[in-house]
Amino acid sequence: MARKLENKTIDYKSNLNWSSETELVGLVFEFVTLADVSIYPQYTIGLHAWFLDQVRSYDPELSAYLHDGESEKPFTISALDGELVSSGRQVQLCANNSYYWYVTVLSSRVSQWMEKWVQNLPKELNLRNASLQIRSCNIAHDPTTYAQLLNSEHGETVTLKFLSPTSFRRKGHHFPLPMPTNVFHSYLRRWNDFSGMSVDQEAFLAWVDDNVLIIRHQLTSMKVLAGKKGAVTGFTGTIEFGLTKEASKQPDFCKLFYALGKLAPYCGTGHKTTFGLGQTRLGWSSQAAPEVPDVQSLLAKRIEELTDIFKAQRKRTGGDRAEEIASKWATILARREMGESLQLVAQDLEMPYETVKTYVKLARRALKPG
Repeated sequence: MARKLENKTIDYKSNLNWSSETELVGLVFEFVTLADVSIYPQYTIGLHAWFLDQVRSYDPELSAYLHDGESEKPFTISALDGELVSSGRQVQLCANNSYYWYVTVLSSRVSQWMEKWVQNLPKELNLRNASLQIRSCNIAHDPTTYAQLLNSEHGETVTLKFLSPTSFRRKGHHFPLPMPTNVFHSYLRRWNDFSGMSVDQEAFLAWVDDNVLIIRHQLTSMKVLAGKKGAVTGFTGTIEFGLTKEASKQPDFCKLFYALGKLAPYCGTGHKTTFGLGQTRLGWSSQAAPEVPDVQSLLAKRIEELTDIFKAQRKRTGGDRAEEIASKWATILARREMGESLQLVAQDLEMPYETVKTYVKLARRALKPG
């Protein structure tokens, strides 16, 4: 729940220093709005764009890499944490309530940029016409390195909380279950890309499949918006992983297992972690994850419904291209049905306006009987 603000000024630049050796760090921003404001359901696209624009203003080359790089993304962002309510076709933020936003980085290059950036933060973040004042900025996940994660102390099990809907890609479909191989594959991809201590993926995942046990779990699933296009079924909740007795025969993999668990809060879990999905923390919690505002759930369901229709119509062509077009048509049409202008949709999706206009016409035509 949101917390009411006190009438005081917070120095958001205090205690925001870390060494040049740092590879991983997480920040939490506190926002406040001076009046009730409404934001569009897929506002995490705007948060994503704002962050990249901040990088671009300081380091255009780094921004291009974060935007277009073919490797794993070396950052994550969360959705807003606070009192979010549906208001017609939009999501409302209440005046004088606090809203929290988490940003993590996973490489020394981005960490060094962020350390400079936080010394001169802007006063506000704009989501289209909604102004969010930056009230404070603090360290949420301690500055560290991959080597420190690997060599730090650990317990007998790895317990993870999935705070925002989490999903994986499996055989071309979304897979909303935290199976050990999916979870640790997700972390290993980031580890191999950024740690400088690459591990044989096939061998490690075979070991995970044979030796990592689910001790207990408490999970629920929901449909959510997925970044720039489409919707996914994701899960939230808590899970505890343990190891078999035979696991100790490969001590290096045991050590990596615990290190990857500690990496989870920094890198998130699954896909679309740069658009708010897969936010992960350590420890067990029986507390339910924050509910997704109804307008976001309705839009996610409509996008999925339209995607299924368009995919079925394009069944003959098949392939990834057909699926991608179906998803784009569905996203554009559903957002237009929610009252968004095609100009803003085109801007969000980084597509030419004329292309978006053509796609919405084709999508509407495809829905007509006969």
